[in-house]
Amino acid sequence: MWPMNCNRLINLRNLLFFLVICLTACSSESSLYADNQSHPQIIKKIESFYQVWKKTPYRYGGNNSKGIDCSGLTKTFYHQKLGKVLPRVTKEQIIEGKAVKQLSAGDLVFFKSGRGTTGLHVGIYYKNGLFLHASTKNGVQYSNLNDHYWRNHYLSARRIVD
Repeated sequence: MWPMNCNRLINLRNLLFFLVICLTACSSESSLYADNQSHPQIIKKIESFYQVWKKTPYRYGGNNSKGIDCSGLTKTFYHQKLGKVLPRVTKEQIIEGKAVKQLSAGDLVFFKSGRGTTGLHVGIYYKNGLFLHASTKNGVQYSNLNDHYWRNHYLSARRIVD
């Protein structure tokens, strides 16, 4: 009888451990997004900006409708929609504003992608885990921070406007 009870205890312990791990992973993922704190006007500005720039092809060093890169996109958005001046390159944008742990619409999100001269990539957090960026394959588009690639390459976020 003892081995049977011992096996039940081990299985129960393993189940509890598994549940704790799952709940921890779920809570840490959702705590990254502070969508309830996002300003609706910034969300609308991102949406209207996207309507103009969607599918614009990626071009390293580009900053117009013929082609744009990631830092050109963020610089253009902040200038056109928020009246803020950002540096042109990602390695300088990553030190602007203040570091944040919970994302809100308009925050800059940075990734260590290994591409480009610094290996950095930047986008603009939108909502519900989505961010706007200039993709090398698909041009200007929304991508999901929960996608395997972006989740594994996420570096940090910065808030430029409060």
